[in-house]
Amino acid sequence: MHQNFFIIIYFFYGLAFFSMGLLVAMEGGRSTDARLRMALRPLAGFGLIHAAHEWLEMFNIMGHIEGVFAAIYPALALSLLAFSFVSLAAFGSYLVLGSESTWRVSLIIPLALEAVWVYGLLAYRSTYPLQDIYAIADVWTRYSIAIPAGLLAAAGLVVQQRTFRRAGLISFGRDSLWASIAFGWYSLVGQIFTMPSPLPPSNFLNSELFLEIFGFPVQLLRAGTAIIASVFVIRFLRAFQVESERHITELQEARLHESREREVLRAELFRKVVAAQESERQRIARDLHDETGQSLTAIGMGLRGLADELKRRRGQNENLGQLQLLTSDALRELQRIISDLRPAHLDDLGLSSTLRWYANRLQELTRLKVIVDISGEEHTLDEPVKIAIFRIIQEALNNIVKHSQASSVRVSLDYRDKSAHILVRDNGVGFDLDAVKNRIGRVSLGLAGMAERASLLGGTVEFHSRPGYGTEVEAVVPYDMARKEA
Repeated sequence: MHQNFFIIIYFFYGLAFFSMGLLVAMEGGRSTDARLRMALRPLAGFGLIHAAHEWLEMFNIMGHIEGVFAAIYPALALSLLAFSFVSLAAFGSYLVLGSESTWRVSLIIPLALEAVWVYGLLAYRSTYPLQDIYAIADVWTRYSIAIPAGLLAAAGLVVQQRTFRRAGLISFGRDSLWASIAFGWYSLVGQIFTMPSPLPPSNFLNSELFLEIFGFPVQLLRAGTAIIASVFVIRFLRAFQVESERHITELQEARLHESREREVLRAELFRKVVAAQESERQRIARDLHDETGQSLTAIGMGLRGLADELKRRRGQNENLGQLQLLTSDALRELQRIISDLRPAHLDDLGLSSTLRWYANRLQELTRLKVIVDISGEEHTLDEPVKIAIFRIIQEALNNIVKHSQASSVRVSLDYRDKSAHILVRDNGVGFDLDAVKNRIGRVSLGLAGMAERASLLGGTVEFHSRPGYGTEVEAVVPYDMARKEA
């Protein structure tokens, strides 16, 4: 019964550290903290090597260490014990020193412990009887390496707890603190009460005294603290998942912010392009009206006067009559171009009057019947809003004239509290929206232009059409977006 009890203790003792070492080896590389990532490598080594040592002790109790292997068992067990605690010391050193510039210096601590351990073994070999050497070596390993390594690990985990708290990972900081406490008990109590040996103070402060005082073997304390330490180390490994998710969220937010900035820049660029386009249109219209228009008017008046003079003297001159007609046609065409570039009514009479005038002029030039319905109280509109509404309706009517084969169209403009609602509906042949979206041409660019003008002011444009059922263009343009952007 006593033997089976120790077999169970060593099994779970080794299982705890093996699980910890395996999970640390698998998950430790995911940390974004280079210091912690570096420290977890020797911790994984400690867990795996120390588990091998405890399971080797279990197999020895079970009587499975036989033959040649039995001869090397003491040296193998001692080596595993020493190197596992050297790895634990390296873990604590990395966490305590914590700076990239001191990582190499941190290697001095485990190497110094190892040097002290080797020196002690050589010294005790010539001091104590050979039959006591294995027990003395085990005790010395725990005194010289295990206790300082455990305390270093505990101190390092306290440092890591503060790091977690600064990062806002409070619960993982608590896990690190509990792991520190477990390693502290594991090293101070679990390793001070060693097996009995002639090496002081193990000749009286040993596992037999622990059993006499507490009523259970010190191996049970070691196994219990190992399980507790492993559980909390494994728990704070979940912080890497939280870090990864936080990093992903930060990347997504950065990309979203970058996308928003690009959208703002694109909108600003489009606003400047539209403003420059309207300014250029206004300049061209003014120049054409002031210079070319006046010249054509003067030519027409001169031709008319010349024709009247020739008629009185020698009769009608057909060539002069044709020149007069051509001049009149050119003047009307020039006036049409000027009004399309920048209708003077838009600046003088306002949006509603300009829309009615434009609809009447369009009816005169085409066979299209244009009905304009304006409802609501007309607001005092900023220049960008007024131009955007007019250009959206103008582009919609131009598309109808060029592509829809419609006989009539209704333009509705509804002034509401915060936005203007536009609806342009024709009875034409309609079109396939998907085909237009996938095609590069003037129609698709016209649709995109209307959408861009509306979105620039925080509005929307929707298109509804299908072959044989006409087309609807619905737009919403807020009044106050231009003020906010300005």
